[in-house]
Amino acid sequence: MKPKYPKFTADELTTLIDQYFIYIKGKYRMTRTPPKKEGDKPTRTKTWDREPEFATISGLALFLGFSSRQFFDDCMHRGKYAEILKRGCLRVEAFYESRLHQHSTSGAIFALKSMGWNEKHESKTTDETTLKTLSIKIIESGPKPVSSEKEIMIQETIEAPPNNPIQHQNHTNDPMTQ
Repeated sequence: MKPKYPKFTADELTTLIDQYFIYIKGKYRMTRTPPKKEGDKPTRTKTWDREPEFATISGLALFLGFSSRQFFDDCMHRGKYAEILKRGCLRVEAFYESRLHQHSTSGAIFALKSMGWNEKHESKTTDETTLKTLSIKIIESGPKPVSSEKEIMIQETIEAPPNNPIQHQNHTNDPMTQ
């Protein structure tokens, strides 16, 4: 028996996906508890009618009315509303990714790996992309490095004072320059 594709428009499907993420937050009501002692204030307590759930792809598929996960996957890859379903799955994936920042992450890591994530960064080269090698040859790099302080010669340079005509007068005996 061939599974039936749930019948909805693109807008209805988008709305249903949004409703799924609202539904999994759970449902609660606030109740007032009378004070235990005289003079105390009444307390408000959150009473859950439906506990919050984790976002899952199977849960999304069931909420949307699919009869199997395989049929959901087929529709997500080749169906009429594939892009909308992929976006819904991406929201589930984002939920698991956000759980990586909590203390116990092993379940989230397992779920993300089953969604195609991996720990290795793979660089793939295609026929269009070729690696080019640049070879550099150093011809001259200045003075050779020394292996010890003994090989260093300290050269003392004495700078001549600036040319100041008042301080430096010409004391030659040449009559042409006087």
